[in-house]
Amino acid sequence: MGRIAWVTDSTAFLDEELKNNKDIYVIPMTIFFDEEEFLDGVTITPAQFFDRLKSARTVPKTSQPSIGSFVELYNSLESNYDHIISIHVSEKLSGTVSSARQAAEIVKIPVTVIDSKILTYPMSALLKEGLKVKQNGGTIDEVVNRIRYLADRIETYVLIGSLEQLHRSGRMNTAQYYVGSMLQIKPIITIKDGALSVKEKVRSEKKATTKIFDYLKEAIEKSQIDEVYLLYGLHDTKAVEWKKKISEFAEHLSIESYPLGVALGVHAGEETIGISWINKE
Repeated sequence: MGRIAWVTDSTAFLDEELKNNKDIYVIPMTIFFDEEEFLDGVTITPAQFFDRLKSARTVPKTSQPSIGSFVELYNSLESNYDHIISIHVSEKLSGTVSSARQAAEIVKIPVTVIDSKILTYPMSALLKEGLKVKQNGGTIDEVVNRIRYLADRIETYVLIGSLEQLHRSGRMNTAQYYVGSMLQIKPIITIKDGALSVKEKVRSEKKATTKIFDYLKEAIEKSQIDEVYLLYGLHDTKAVEWKKKISEFAEHLSIESYPLGVALGVHAGEETIGISWINKE
């Protein structure tokens, strides 16, 4: 197969296993905050971001890595690798995939760009699945096909921590924001085919949480699910509570919690809580 370099972006969460893999490279998103520019995970951490957000004069914004930054990274890998697999946040949520594809057409080293159709740790889980196929002697095509197959089988549900922040960041229109705030509606956000959509609108967080657990129970009955990923903004308090409750009806599952990171915190808020899993064979 030759030696593969794995490239992802900073919306992914790298656990210790991935951080210690010398063949994995991360290209950071850019955060614009009160006329200052930061690199996600490099020059600003989630804790620093949310602390600054409390006194921010303007709404922070994010920007995908430039084509040039991808070209620079890909070129730097050419001498040590035979192929690059570049897996990124859903192209319906960011222009990162587009930048990577355009850069791939410029460089000499072969690059396969994959739209994960997801973000944060579930994207990292896809990366791990690809690594597993490679370690078992799979070809480039088998690695890529496995990742793309599983990307279509991810279920994700999110309770946004701050409708105001979602509105200020441009991800929710004014009418939706005011109606949701006045009626105390808690929308259950899902990611379907890489795009955000509202699964259901529920009148309280407690009811919304129950609904989400019902989705998981239904999935367990229909598919093979090995792991559940709990995703949180800044505080993991709710994630700890969810893990305890899920363990009561699905004790066989591996349940881990992961932070969303800065680039996603811009839109979702520090109290955000979500859940994701892969429906395998």
